[in-house]
Amino acid sequence: MVHAKTDMRARARELRRAGRTYDEIVAELGVSKSSVSLWVRDLPKPRKTTEQLDAMREARWAPHRRAQAIKRMETKLEAANEIGPMTDRELFLVGVGLYWSEGAKSKIHRPAERATFVNSDPGMIRVYLAWLALLGVEPDRIQYRVMIHESADVGRAERFWADLASVDVTALKKTTLKKHDPRTVRKNVGDTYYGCLVVDVLRSADLYRRIEGWWYGIVVGVETTI
Repeated sequence: MVHAKTDMRARARELRRAGRTYDEIVAELGVSKSSVSLWVRDLPKPRKTTEQLDAMREARWAPHRRAQAIKRMETKLEAANEIGPMTDRELFLVGVGLYWSEGAKSKIHRPAERATFVNSDPGMIRVYLAWLALLGVEPDRIQYRVMIHESADVGRAERFWADLASVDVTALKKTTLKKHDPRTVRKNVGDTYYGCLVVDVLRSADLYRRIEGWWYGIVVGVETTI
């Protein structure tokens, strides 16, 4: 019995030197906490490992993070409900602003009157396609092409964008692959990375000129209300 207790004491001291807490030693050895305290109290309090500090920090901040996450979601839902169903005119104006901020534009040094829209946000693509439908752009005038890093799951991205655009994968133009640079630490990785979708409207010179005019009309309209 004495020998067993001596072995237990030695094991408790070994565990304490390894950085284990009193509760952890009690759980492993099946002895009382008072015994553990008596056996190891002369040993210095072990420094917490990085993993233990991280766990303590996470436990301290977890309730705050949950509360903040709930608050963010409530704010977003409240804001979404403020929009409600959109009228055709509202979608028309949103689409003009969307294209002028994200779409390709003709430059003095590079004239190109063609409606081309590129984005990685599925929501923006949906709104843009709804806008094209509102304008009466025929589906056979719209071409789609994926742009993505070559190290990504290209096939999965192609299927994702084809489904979003309601077309068959075979209808997509040849995917543009971006060369992978191992020196670059990319953030856009993982299961939610689908690259970008390029939406080209064929025979769109007249449409592009109208977009320029519509945007100019919005700017003038705002200036006259100031």
